[in-house]
Formats: sequence, C-alpha cells, structure tokens
Amino acid sequence: MSLVGRVTQLLAGLVLYGVSMALMVESGLGLNPWDVLHQGLSEVTGISFGWVVLLVGVPVLLLWIPLPQRPGVGTVANLLIVGFSADAALAVLPTGATIPARIGYLVGGILLNGFASGLYIGSRMGPGPRDGLMTGLAKRFPRVPLRVIRTGIELSVLGAGILLGGTAGLGTIAYALAIGPLVHLFLPRLTVREPGREAHAVAVPAH
Repeated sequence: MSLVGRVTQLLAGLVLYGVSMALMVESGLGLNPWDVLHQGLSEVTGISFGWVVLLVGVPVLLLWIPLPQRPGVGTVANLLIVGFSADAALAVLPTGATIPARIGYLVGGILLNGFASGLYIGSRMGPGPRDGLMTGLAKRFPRVPLRVIRTGIELSVLGAGILLGGTAGLGTIAYALAIGPLVHLFLPRLTVREPGREAHAVAVPAH
C-alpha cells in the first residue's frame, strides 16, 4: 500500500476510534478502563471528555522516555485526533433514552472499536501513547508477560477512574471480553503487509 493509503487508513481508524468511545460513553453502561479514567477526570475538572483524552496522552507519552519505545506519525496523530473525534461524536449523538438504545450504543461502540483498532494499528504508522506505554514496558521487562503488564496498567487506571466518578459496569466487562477476539479478527485483515513479510497480530490496544 502507498504512503497516502496508509495515512488515510490511519486517520480513518483514529476518527472511528473516537466515535466508538463516544458510543460507549452515551450507552452509560460502562467504559473501557482508560475511558473510565478519562470520564472521571472530565467529571472532576469540567474539561470535555475529548480534551481529557488528549491531555492525559501527554504525560503518558512522557513516560516513554526511559523506555525502548519511540513515537511515530501515528503516535502524534493519535494524540491529536481521537479526543476531538470523540467530542464531535458526543456533540451529535442523541442520548440513549431506552435500554435497547443504550445496549445498541454499547455493542456498536465495542464492534467499531475493534474495527478501528485494526485500521489504525494495521497502518503501521506508530502506536498511540497508551499502546506504546504497554509495549515499551514489555520491551523493558521482557521476562514479565505482556498480559501481566497490560492487566496491571488497566487495573490501575480503572481504579483511579472509579474513584474519580467514571462509569464502570457491564460495558467494562463486555469490552474486556470482546476486544481481544475482535482485534484478532480485524487486525490481520487490515494490517499493511511489508514486502516479503506476512501481516501479523500485535498488542491489543488501549488507545
């Protein structure tokens, strides 16, 4: 795929990722761990959800400094686009007034999140701040299983988010159970192949 095609895929994935976050927020049924933290900080500070996503990404990116992880074009794009996309979607999405509507938002958000993750990660343009923290720690501590590192990070941000008033619930559990299989489904089909190499799965995102 050409560079233009990869950039287009990256941008589409990031915009759709932000929309998927907004769908889960509007469902009111629970968010993924990082978004529980983002929502909690938004409630406490009065800053919009999207701006919190952006602002939290900055110190997370600074945590990369001692790690064997370097940002790429996709890292910067992730930092700038996802939050604004989420805010734009939240501004136009109607409130889920009924339980079926809220469940529809949740299911749609999780499915779209998996697809969007496959798009932006598959572009091979660089991980997002939160993804890179996880993979950077895995490189720094190779004897620690990736799942342990991911679980530790997500339990930490989930706990902080709950204390700040973020929404954790059935949606949080559903996301945790579904995102791995969804990314496993979409990522191989959407990953840009390098010459002479087959596409392969990479770490499940935390965006």
